[in-house]
Amino acid sequence: MTDTEQAVAPREAATARTGPGLRRIRGIREGLLWTGGLLLLALSIALAVTIGPARISVADVWSTVASHLGAGESQLSPIRDGIIWNLRMPRTLLAAVCGAGLAVCGTVMQSLLRNPLADPFVLGVSSGASTGAVVVVVLGVGGGAVSLSAGAFIGALCSFALVMLLSHTLGGSTDRVVLSGVAAMQLFSALTSFVVMTAADAEQTRGVLFWLLGSLGGVGWSDVWICSAVLAVTLLICLGHARTLDAFAFGQDAAATLGVHVGRTRIVLLCTTALLTAALVSSAGAIGFVGLVLPHAARALTGSGHRRLLPVTALAGAVFLVWVDTLARTVLDPQEVPVGVVTALIGVPAFVVVLYRTRRSP
Repeated sequence: MTDTEQAVAPREAATARTGPGLRRIRGIREGLLWTGGLLLLALSIALAVTIGPARISVADVWSTVASHLGAGESQLSPIRDGIIWNLRMPRTLLAAVCGAGLAVCGTVMQSLLRNPLADPFVLGVSSGASTGAVVVVVLGVGGGAVSLSAGAFIGALCSFALVMLLSHTLGGSTDRVVLSGVAAMQLFSALTSFVVMTAADAEQTRGVLFWLLGSLGGVGWSDVWICSAVLAVTLLICLGHARTLDAFAFGQDAAATLGVHVGRTRIVLLCTTALLTAALVSSAGAIGFVGLVLPHAARALTGSGHRRLLPVTALAGAVFLVWVDTLARTVLDPQEVPVGVVTALIGVPAFVVVLYRTRRSP
């Protein structure tokens, strides 16, 4: 067996040589990590919902959730109940879903393309979504029958299709995929700027700009259900390819020698992550740095094995964006800061730390 084959062999085979004691310790550590992550996420959601102008307690949140799930009756007034269930809860849950989805997509993209700087938007999905959104909002394409989210989703798919076509024409290697994504990103960014400058009025320009920077305001339960369903399917597919992603860490040639169908696997994972990114961007706009920084932070906790890395990254991304959104909507109350601005302010210093640690690593 080659060194590469030994490196990507199933962890069960590796841990079999370490004895039952070490396996038990690792199992306990994984269990504690999972339990702690889920409890932290649940507590973060509950606390985030209580933060705002209206005075709401955690008990009020649990009471409202229980009543809407048929597990009791809430004693809150209809106004307070509506604030929790119709305004803050869907927004907070969508923040968790978007954080988890973007972090998972970033993890997959970095492994698949063997590029630590890859993120969910490397395929030009966010730029295509921006163009689709402004075409609907500013130019009125669809005559009111097409919503901003639908336009953004269609634009994201068009951009991704262009990237796949260009990369396939140019040879289909990982560097060609990245370069095709950069080209599509620049193209659709230019189209977005052209439409806004030539056809939008001041109010439309402000609204489009706010959405382009990432905003979770005005979301509803339909956004939560759609994005959650896409996230669940994507996470299952990526977990099913966890060992394949481990093999990709050693390069396409090494993965091929281990029996991985490189071309088919890459298309499946790229399409899956692109669809999830398109769904998230169409609901919340372009929220940067989550898929770039969180995978590196999660690797520091779990290592590079994707069977553990993907779920932990999802939990970390969810908790992170819940609190970022809470900060964005309260720090300058009553004015709201775009979520993408806050993630950039936090993500840039964190990314510099990641780069510094990478430079110092042997």
